[in-house]
Amino acid sequence: MITLRRAKERGRSQIDWLDSYHTFSFSDYYDPEQMGFSELRVINDDRVVPGGGFPTHSHQDMEIITYVLSGELEHKDSMGNTSIIFPGDAQRMSAGKGITHSEFNASKEHPVRFLQIWIQPNELGIDPSYEQIHVSIEEKRGALKLIASVDGEDGSIVVHQDIKLYVSVLKEAQQIDYAISPIRKVYLHVATGSIMLNDTNIGEGGGAKVVDEKQITISGLDRAEILLFDLP
Repeated sequence: MITLRRAKERGRSQIDWLDSYHTFSFSDYYDPEQMGFSELRVINDDRVVPGGGFPTHSHQDMEIITYVLSGELEHKDSMGNTSIIFPGDAQRMSAGKGITHSEFNASKEHPVRFLQIWIQPNELGIDPSYEQIHVSIEEKRGALKLIASVDGEDGSIVVHQDIKLYVSVLKEAQQIDYAISPIRKVYLHVATGSIMLNDTNIGEGGGAKVVDEKQITISGLDRAEILLFDLP
């Protein structure tokens, strides 16, 4: 069964420096039917104006993945990590027993757009940790590139949960088939562009919950960037 999550159905938060779309319930947006999917709890599509950002705040017992789509995002945390996250970078912060961090647009001229993803961990109260990798356009063009997994397979960032997160960039008519284990679920998120999932069109910002399907076929309609979550 495939259940669509249209982009226009998402929640939205707007303040002077932030425009954020929420696939699942988050902050002031609450929908009891959209509390996450399997261990995937949050997908926020955030746009931050030049110089704007999230001041220092705390997290606990959550796996937080940041994936930049355009612009530059500056990260600082209480572990002493300072970095700039560029397009194609994937950053993982395991909040564990507690961490504080800030995220600001590193540019004074251009906006930054990024996905903030929360995964519920398989263990609580662990020591906080941090990791960041870069995925080149060549690695994800026309193919699924693994960027996050429980065991760091294929150079992916390590998350404390039995998931696999893939990214791909598809041009028009490029196609990917993905086989799904009978005991697994898939969530597909279209970050940019548009695709066909089997015979259904999904545009930018939209997604789909996939349950009890043996295989799905993803086809590019125009240049699209997608994230595929293989979940327990």
